Amino acid sequence: MHDLALEGAKFIDLTWVNVAFLFTVGFVGGLVSGFIGSGGAFVLTPGMMSLGVPAAVAVASNMCHKFPKAMVGAYKRFKYGQVDLKLGIVMAASATVGVQAGIKIQEMILARWGEAGSNLYVSLSFVAVLVVVGGYVFWDAQKASKSGGEEIVPALAKKLQHINLPPMIYFKTAGVRISLWFTVPVGFATGLLAATIAVGGFVGVPGMIYVVGASGLVSSASELVIAFIMGFGGTVKWAVHGMVDIRLTLIILAGSLLGVQLGAIGTTYVKEHMIKMVMGTIMLIVAISRALAVPEYLTQLGLMSMEKSTLTVLNVVSFATMCLGLAVGAFIILGSMVKAKRATYAATPPTVENYEHV
Repeated sequence: MHDLALEGAKFIDLTWVNVAFLFTVGFVGGLVSGFIGSGGAFVLTPGMMSLGVPAAVAVASNMCHKFPKAMVGAYKRFKYGQVDLKLGIVMAASATVGVQAGIKIQEMILARWGEAGSNLYVSLSFVAVLVVVGGYVFWDAQKASKSGGEEIVPALAKKLQHINLPPMIYFKTAGVRISLWFTVPVGFATGLLAATIAVGGFVGVPGMIYVVGASGLVSSASELVIAFIMGFGGTVKWAVHGMVDIRLTLIILAGSLLGVQLGAIGTTYVKEHMIKMVMGTIMLIVAISRALAVPEYLTQLGLMSMEKSTLTVLNVVSFATMCLGLAVGAFIILGSMVKAKRATYAATPPTVENYEHV
């Protein structure tokens, strides 16, 4: 525990440039969070690490900012009728257990290999999850786009829904009846990943879509309920170890609260496959960014040798790629909203009032 406190004490110095960058990252993270329900943390954790924040502190501070933002997003989308509250609470129960397990793993890695080991673990976890899940989600979104944007229940979810394993639960908003036992591993993996890289939604949202059988819209909205519940529990746990940098938390939270409401509004303008398209695109770009940072951590651990100048170039390219991911995410979401808004306006028949103004 003493060693963990020392790691947590390694907080970075904040400059105005750092503050502006964190606020921007928070805004885009909130925008993505409100849109795809995954918390947007997959850009926030690497974003903080790009400034030199230790991985464990970045994950802890990210999780701390997450639960108030998730609460705002969940409330906003609940008003749109997109949240299945029962599904969110059931998933959160097993996710909370997963969070505690994930924190234990982080503690063991920090105690054995220190900050470099923790950074390497978080980065490799990011790359593995983002490539596998992001690649599949992107492929599925393209398939849905070619078929006219209509979502169909995945084959795996259909099979699981037909297995009568008590207790069976009916989720009204999602329109799904499935055994409780099939939601448990999805929830646990969501919590485990949230405590590891602060991005549980990368498992939670696809899990609810492809395992439970909920739509992309309901899954992304209900994930915000899970994020709120497990984010609160995880924050308390991390804070006890002195790993939360409240300065970083407040800055990214300020940006996130603006972005999350805009992202939630965006879901009412686009087709459901667009949510998957955005998620898959950003995940793959961020995966490249984290992969470029891995050689530095391997060098710090003595597992490989590389020139300092080469590592500096890789870090710069990694940071630039992260910025590209943020820009692409914001561009796709805001662009989709504008395009859908124009289409809605063009399809609206002229009224007498409109003619009077001509």
